[in-house]
Amino acid sequence: MTVSSHFRHFDELHPWHDRHNLLECIAATVETADVMTFTFSSDQKNWFRYLPGQFVTLELPVSEDEPVMRTYTLSSTPSRPFSVAVTVKAQKNSIGTRWMFDHLRPGMKLKAFGPLGDFSFVRYPAEKYLFISAGSGVTPMMSMTRWMADCAPQSNVAFVSCARKPEDLLFKPELECLAAQMPNLALGFVVEGHNPRDGWHGLRGRIDAARLSLLAPDFRERTVFCCGPEPFMRGVKDMLKVCGFDMNRYHEESFQPANAPAPEEIAIRAGAGEQAADANAVSTITFTMAGKDAQCPPGQTILQTARAAGVRIGAACEGGLCGTCRVMKVSGEVEMRHNGGILDDEIEEGYILACCSRPIGDVQIEA
Repeated sequence: MTVSSHFRHFDELHPWHDRHNLLECIAATVETADVMTFTFSSDQKNWFRYLPGQFVTLELPVSEDEPVMRTYTLSSTPSRPFSVAVTVKAQKNSIGTRWMFDHLRPGMKLKAFGPLGDFSFVRYPAEKYLFISAGSGVTPMMSMTRWMADCAPQSNVAFVSCARKPEDLLFKPELECLAAQMPNLALGFVVEGHNPRDGWHGLRGRIDAARLSLLAPDFRERTVFCCGPEPFMRGVKDMLKVCGFDMNRYHEESFQPANAPAPEEIAIRAGAGEQAADANAVSTITFTMAGKDAQCPPGQTILQTARAAGVRIGAACEGGLCGTCRVMKVSGEVEMRHNGGILDDEIEEGYILACCSRPIGDVQIEA
């Protein structure tokens, strides 16, 4: 499809749908020695709708036996709806991301799930924001800032980006260009160390209250979005608490597994009398496509039961966030405690997330 025909038939296009469409890689861009941006369009030339800061889960064909699921935040902006992009860092022992670096090229197609997630300023409107990130954690902040530059250039944002070395500061030139367009975008960069030949004249060391006060003197008045490695986010969170920050205005991007509830909690949820007795009963889960019946002990998720029975259900975050383990519930009832990984209309259709759904009695699952 040519550029002109793409726009000529815009009224005939439909939103991208992860159950119907694939992602087609259209560009692979080297950002640093260990960071690349992969840009995708829809294989059916659909357009994308999502919130700036949301993520997708990619199904990567690392091996013929079983694909690998990896969740990545979108660095692109929904204000440019004909493509999406993820900016990923290959860690030393990474499997999925290293496969992308070595094999993913324009023209290849991948299955994806999403976009999903609540880590977006759209969910938490405020007058002033503080975006604070480390390393590749800058990606959701870039998505939100790019959207603001396109659609709300008067937005008030203090943008603090941290990295080990100056060359690891992702998107620094673009951010400086955006700051020229956005009068209320204040940039701050902090690096842990540098070579004298780098010519770095900015802040050095790790982010702390003193450095943050220099970069965003009014940080206590802002709504904070934080993303980066777990130790970094933990440090920022502890620092803000010590500074008396209102933690109701603190938000971070994190993928944590869903924990099984204690038996006592299961009984409380089930209620008293006969229902409480049911809380201690073993449920039978029928996996209709695999043709298997499996016993599910109290507190165990459908995903855990599927694995024990040898039934394959794709999963990535296992915390009710990414939506990868979405399956159709044919019959029965479940208790599902998700974290935004499934839409209300999907629940109404009968879909559940296997990683955070626990059966209430016998259940049939299309898997």
